[in-house]
Amino acid sequence: MKKIIGILLTVVILITLLYYAFIYNITFSEGVRSGELIKISKKGIIVKTWEGEISQGISGAQIFAFSVEDKNENVVENLKKYQGRYVKLTYIERYATFFWLGDTKYFITKVEEDQSPHFRRN
Repeated sequence: MKKIIGILLTVVILITLLYYAFIYNITFSEGVRSGELIKISKKGIIVKTWEGEISQGISGAQIFAFSVEDKNENVVENLKKYQGRYVKLTYIERYATFFWLGDTKYFITKVEEDQSPHFRRN
């Protein structure tokens, strides 16, 4: 009986580790989105995560919500610097997320300031 419980426990732990490795390392898609950075905040009660939003439309009707992993400190600093400006975000999309990584499946890997198509600078 102890042998069966040991094997069962080992299988459960192995499946859990494989699931975590799949979710964390395998991406569903990657891409770039542009818009006005309207929000960046660190939120959570027990585990704090960086969350943000960009507006992709003139009226703010199309919002893209994203998360930033803590290991990407440079991305967080750039997002703070570009608050309220038009930015281009490079992201990866995962199949799922864990509560300690962020609220969304979209994780920003790079941020650049971009020129708004609505306002031309001379």
